[in-house]
Amino acid sequence: MNRRAALGILVAAATALLVSACSRTMRGGDLRLGFKASEEERWDEALVYWEKTVAANPRSVSAHNNLAVAYEKKGRWEDARKEYEAALALEPTNLSVRHNFERFKENMAVWEDAAGKPATGGTDEK
Repeated sequence: MNRRAALGILVAAATALLVSACSRTMRGGDLRLGFKASEEERWDEALVYWEKTVAANPRSVSAHNNLAVAYEKKGRWEDARKEYEAALALEPTNLSVRHNFERFKENMAVWEDAAGKPATGGTDEK
């Protein structure tokens, strides 16, 4: 297995665990529907639900955190960073969000190293 495939598997497994852990505190239809979509790897759909949730309830730490994870999955690195920062601004001691953001920063370092340049993202990976 090559390095990129191994990294992809690692990121997918970590994402599933982290989104699952955060879902325990989720409430609301769009949050739940977004989580269901993410479980089935339907990230575009999850993004729509979580973006709606953030727009309707900008103080939802879970929505910001899960939206950040979905942005990561789509390769939208700067959007992911902003959502993690928004979640932490709302609840700086939230261990799930802090763990996700630290993992994100570690992954960014790996992705930047593998690409030989900063991973700024901004477009969807297909």
